[in-house]
Amino acid sequence: MPVIPSPVDGVDLRYDVSGDGPPLVLLHGSVLSRAIWRGLGYLAPLAAEQTVLRLDLRGHGLSGTPHDPAAYTQEVFVEDLLAVLDAEGIGRAALLGYSLGARIALSTALAHPDRVSRLVSLGGSASAQRGAVDAVFFPGVIEAVRDGGMEAFCAGQGLSPGVDGRRARATRTAFLAADPLAIAALLAATDATDAVPDHALADCSVPALWMAGSEDHPRHEESRRAAALMPDAEFVSLPGRDHGGTLATADEVLAHVLPFLR
Repeated sequence: MPVIPSPVDGVDLRYDVSGDGPPLVLLHGSVLSRAIWRGLGYLAPLAAEQTVLRLDLRGHGLSGTPHDPAAYTQEVFVEDLLAVLDAEGIGRAALLGYSLGARIALSTALAHPDRVSRLVSLGGSASAQRGAVDAVFFPGVIEAVRDGGMEAFCAGQGLSPGVDGRRARATRTAFLAADPLAIAALLAATDATDAVPDHALADCSVPALWMAGSEDHPRHEESRRAAALMPDAEFVSLPGRDHGGTLATADEVLAHVLPFLR
């Protein structure tokens, strides 16, 4: 697995590459890792047609875990992503992101449209994120993680030590592996993320596909609004899905994503 230093602060960035075809970068959500794309069935269909790069975002997986919220701004994430593209000699790539990863993909397309061929946002938003982490996870999540660690995060998510179900147990195990101080810093930085101005969305010519679950409020409404503002974008609603269920199952999502990427 390749590892490169971030050009911003030297934090280790780990990623992997598979498949063959036009380049595509997959960007996971908060408190997750690149492993979700294989586990939920996205990697094989995408790698059959694309050269797929799966990045562990800073603070997640096997990448470095700084504890300062200043290390988790959108600007820093964008520089990390561009560094990975440069390391692989890729001038321009499609970006597919979920939640936090969707916002990073959008930020990259806005700041460096020449580096982004297509944008896929899953459960994403261009709105201000004040209060969003409490809505996505649970009220007081930042303080809970900072003071009680990842066990407190799991408890707030209903993932106690005796949780039933294979998927729930696997999710709990993945959450407990995270660095709580890094996650607290990440969530604090996310909570301070400002809205993307309407004019910036209107000026972005990168072709975009916005998708969100019909029960994912307010992401459903925010995604639809952002798509309406962009000149070459479409919005697809995923019936019955909330934010946590955006990616599962993969077939319904890929039925729209694969033709869009082609």
